[in-house]
Amino acid sequence: MGISLDVSLDELRRKRGAKWTTYDPDVIPAWVADMDFPVAAPVRDAIDDVLERQDLGYAGPPALETLPEAFVGRMRERFSWEPDPKGVLPVGDLIQAMIAAVATFAGEGDGVIIQTPIYYPFLQIVGLLGRRVVENPLVVGSRRYELDFDQLRSAIDERTRMFLFCNPHNPTGRVFERRELEELAEIALEHDLIVVSDEIHADLAYGGHPHVPFASLGPEIAARTITLTGASKAFNIAGLKCALIHFGTPELKSQQSRLFSPFLLGTPNILGIEATLAAWRAGGEWLDAVISQLEVNCRRVDEFVAAHLPAIAHLPAEASYFAWLDCTALELPSRPHEFFLEHARVAFNDGLPFGGSSERFARMNFGTSGAVLDGILERMYAAVDAR
Repeated sequence: MGISLDVSLDELRRKRGAKWTTYDPDVIPAWVADMDFPVAAPVRDAIDDVLERQDLGYAGPPALETLPEAFVGRMRERFSWEPDPKGVLPVGDLIQAMIAAVATFAGEGDGVIIQTPIYYPFLQIVGLLGRRVVENPLVVGSRRYELDFDQLRSAIDERTRMFLFCNPHNPTGRVFERRELEELAEIALEHDLIVVSDEIHADLAYGGHPHVPFASLGPEIAARTITLTGASKAFNIAGLKCALIHFGTPELKSQQSRLFSPFLLGTPNILGIEATLAAWRAGGEWLDAVISQLEVNCRRVDEFVAAHLPAIAHLPAEASYFAWLDCTALELPSRPHEFFLEHARVAFNDGLPFGGSSERFARMNFGTSGAVLDGILERMYAAVDAR
């Protein structure tokens, strides 16, 4: 029997997480980075086993020490990368990890490169810490967003210290190719930049778009790369709070550890650890089914928008579950997320916080069943048609 990813609105509305409780019951939420699919059976079994043992105390060294080797095995199997397990630091939250990295490796007023539009905590972290955003906007290509290397080189100054990189990219869904990564690596080496590479969506790259870990490009770039990852996005277990930082050298790790101990960064809980191990070790069949469904959903969004909402500009993703919708030509009376919430009863993310010129964009999460996605798209069309 195959893996079923079908889920109904009635089932989803019984959930108590943020996605399904933030808005009124008649709203279909398609915003926060949670998928709606049933949890992978191996993950459920692992959680059930923890509960059967009544093992909900602090995670001890035996549990925490399994994560580095599991991470190395995952990287080797899936991405042909052999990181050093001694470079791994398990943490509870990757946003905290990014805060720690920026605070450690860039001083007040120093420049931090960010490629907009970008998952908005990137911008908020740099601003809150008093560092300076060095913006390198992605540019619209024929069928995908592209990197602007010339603009990047011209934007870097003598006080640019870091590069916050997101690959696969959120919200555009780009999976950057090896040749692009190699050029970015050359720039990082030339300007002595520390690279923080957020690769949390790596497991969700579609067929034909292989993910290449930035630190796998070679020892020189690995020595200045901090990789952020985990199983949370691909296996939809973000609420279990388990993530990993990989430092390319012991020096990077010790430099950050002097300022940010585990007491400040937090540690994973036992449920998150066991769920991550089960996902990586036994969740392959489930993940394959999810990626296939996401590819179908991505095509469905692209085809529907082209046929029924041609004023919305959309470049299909190459990974994960976001559609980045340019609604500028619709000439809506309000920002897109406000319009669609009021008139379609569908909740998207506001594009504005993602930076760049994104005030007329919205981020749609299409990580749901085909029936629910069709409901979202049909509501969008009806709202635009009724203006």
